[in-house]
Amino acid sequence: MSTSGTTPVTIRTITTAEHSRFIAARSSASFLQTPGWARVKPEWRAESLGWFREDELVGAALVLYRQLPKVKRFLAYLPEGPVIDWTDDDLGTWLEPLAAHAKLQGAFGVRMGPPVITRRWSAAQVKDGIADDAVRRLTDVAPLERSRDGAAVVAQLHELGWRPQGVEGGFAAGQPKYNFVIPLTGPDDAGTPRTEDDVLKGMNQLWRRNIKKAAKEGVVVEQGTRADLKAFHDLYVHTAERDHFTPRPLGYFQTMFDALGDEASGRITLWLARHEGDLVASTIGIQVGTHAWYSYGASSTEKREVRGSNAVQWEMIRHALANGAAVYDLRGITDTLDPDDPHVGLIQFKVGTGGEAVEYVGEWDLPINRAIYKAFDLYMARRS
Repeated sequence: MSTSGTTPVTIRTITTAEHSRFIAARSSASFLQTPGWARVKPEWRAESLGWFREDELVGAALVLYRQLPKVKRFLAYLPEGPVIDWTDDDLGTWLEPLAAHAKLQGAFGVRMGPPVITRRWSAAQVKDGIADDAVRRLTDVAPLERSRDGAAVVAQLHELGWRPQGVEGGFAAGQPKYNFVIPLTGPDDAGTPRTEDDVLKGMNQLWRRNIKKAAKEGVVVEQGTRADLKAFHDLYVHTAERDHFTPRPLGYFQTMFDALGDEASGRITLWLARHEGDLVASTIGIQVGTHAWYSYGASSTEKREVRGSNAVQWEMIRHALANGAAVYDLRGITDTLDPDDPHVGLIQFKVGTGGEAVEYVGEWDLPINRAIYKAFDLYMARRS
């Protein structure tokens, strides 16, 4: 689709109510582009932006502004956004007004993450890649599909002066370039929902066996309430100590639960898997329109044999299917397929679901004030 030769697109600040209505009217958008996400990131100044063609709202974005140390200049960040027509063959129509608006807001640069997929790999391809000594990275494997839309977006961004960013690091942000997802609709153009049985058959033997074992052992999976976040967080801190990552505080999850929960019923869900009264796994799921995400997870070191993690994932997948999701998103993976890399275990866990690896166009920067942007770039390079 092209807007060339049609009414120009203009941009202005919109209310959170306008923003919410726009997101609700679409089939899906990233939860990081919902107005409620601004409450989860209070250290950033937030703004809801709207693109208009005459009086019609045709695009929206959550823009987060982060101030540079000691300088009143900002990085304008649009995580997994903006929500615009990325199939347009004149993206400048959308992005040039964005840059002009950000400049007026004191931004020295804009960073965004277009929600556009460039390549896909099947679970079998990823599995074979891990087993192949000649393969070290996902990009060493010929993809199942290359997206023309994705290639067109990349080409246009280069032409418009945007710069691709590395998949690691980021200005207190940075979203994954590679995700692992389970399609919940069939390959037909009608997007016919898959059945639970079909999704289960797509999983590998180990996943199916573990789901059955959890049921046989009496693992019970239930949805939790805000009051159960403390139990989730205790298990999450335990997981962080075991797996050597820095946990977020309980307050972060309480804010997240309130912000997304207040925005739309069923947007955020807490899941608890118990065995004989013991909490063995707990997760947080999010759904916006037809896109469902596994956002955070925790599991106990004890009783791993009852397979609580598999049980809770299966219940989340079933819930997503029942709620009309077209995709269940297990979020980020690294691009390494080296069997000696410590990240491969997580990839293998996700690959067992029988889904597919997808590559997004990644995050891109547009320098507005080149001198300040260059200093920021050097500052970030020293930090990494």
